[in-house]
Amino acid sequence: MTTEIIGASQELAAVALRGVTRKFGDVEAVRGIDLMLRPGEIVAFLGPNGAGKTTTIDMILGLAVPTTGSVEVFGLTPRQAIARGLVSAVMQTGGLLKDLSVRETVEYTASLFADTQPVGVVLEQAGITGIARRKVAKCSGGEQQRLRFAMALLSDPALLLLDEPTTGMDVEGRRSFWSSIRKDSQGGRTVLFATHYLEEADQYADRIVLVSQGRVVADGTAAEVRALASGRTIQATLPDARSDGRLDEIGRLAGVESVEVRGDHLRIRAADSDAVARHLLRHTDARDLEITAQGLEEAFLDLTGQHDTNTGNGVTR
Repeated sequence: MTTEIIGASQELAAVALRGVTRKFGDVEAVRGIDLMLRPGEIVAFLGPNGAGKTTTIDMILGLAVPTTGSVEVFGLTPRQAIARGLVSAVMQTGGLLKDLSVRETVEYTASLFADTQPVGVVLEQAGITGIARRKVAKCSGGEQQRLRFAMALLSDPALLLLDEPTTGMDVEGRRSFWSSIRKDSQGGRTVLFATHYLEEADQYADRIVLVSQGRVVADGTAAEVRALASGRTIQATLPDARSDGRLDEIGRLAGVESVEVRGDHLRIRAADSDAVARHLLRHTDARDLEITAQGLEEAFLDLTGQHDTNTGNGVTR
């Protein structure tokens, strides 16, 4: 990133989507997204399959054009930003030649750019210096993802887009990867990542943007998104929970959304957790009660309408 671009980018939104829609024939994949990313933010972009995440990312990368609305990257069109080396992407699959070594792959990629960071620097940043001589075909899935990360860092981009970046990495590999990402963001790099690992979004994102059916349904910190989920979860041990119609009775309590039973373990989602707890303590022999606020997974399911619910009293058996 040149000094001129860095200075300019601090005055502009890293990404600005205004009223963006995208249609494929009669199918409206994106139905009006407004989104602003600030320089230096780490933003998780979450949503169920078919929510419009990939289409939105494609528009930020200039691979697709909005049907209506506008997309800007540091005040430029996506293609202009990419031409200036401001944007890089790490995709989940593809883009690697199996017969080359790790270092040869990065060197070959560097030869395609007029100006890049030194190969040794990006290998170090990606944590793959120790496997630089290894053939790509011999690398694990996690190591190949780190290689893609190194390739993306060559142009020293101001915006980095990551699609399932830690797929195939072990726990230590994920921790090291996100440590590198955090260090980069402190230097001003903006990161937008899509992941199915909700704990990564919870732990590492400054902000979570949740999309469903082509629209943004939540945008805020992990705590703010969790707070949007209704109700709480009550867990308890209840011997013979299925006997005497007790599940049906619990399911009919006001505000109860679902009841799950696994052996003697009872799990209830309810808007009024205190009322449920009082019922369990007064009218059953339940013990070991625990009441918790909804987690990010519950918020995800609530806000995207993905909860599996049965008709009637919502009892899951």
